[in-house]
Amino acid sequence: MARQVVLLRGINVGRHNRVGMGPLRELLERAGYEDVRTLLQSGNLVLTSNTKGAELERSLEREIAGVLGVEPRVVVRTVDELAAVVERDPFGTVADQPKLYQVSFLSDPLAPEVERELAAADVAPERVAVHGREIYAWHPNGVQRSPLVKLLTDRKLGVAATARNWNTVTKLLELARA
Repeated sequence: MARQVVLLRGINVGRHNRVGMGPLRELLERAGYEDVRTLLQSGNLVLTSNTKGAELERSLEREIAGVLGVEPRVVVRTVDELAAVVERDPFGTVADQPKLYQVSFLSDPLAPEVERELAAADVAPERVAVHGREIYAWHPNGVQRSPLVKLLTDRKLGVAATARNWNTVTKLLELARA
């Protein structure tokens, strides 16, 4: 059985799609997942399962929708995949505020033309780097009015994406390795 990092998109944001982490852990434990742990209230989980990748994503989406009545998109990474994300850290020397440094985890790799458009976008002083199924984004002036954030939507990217700030990414890796 392998440790998996599970990211739920779009829960507990505002008043919609409210999901308590306790009931979510209980649901997943009843469904047969082991050592289920949550981080924060925004849909960050670590669990142990024989099921992996897209199969695990779809299974979790069905379980959550069927029992909790919300339909979040689920993105899964192995512990090794998340460790590689942290090790890669293309903006570690400039991103001095972890809450303004985000990683978008993608359901699939970007189409080559979308990746080229994103790389060519004039968003300075923000920075962006695409590596496989992750997009690293540094927002030195904040996320709220960021022109880069507007380019990182599912519609613009053509794939599902869920973002986590650097603090959350590194804490998830610690939790997954514990």
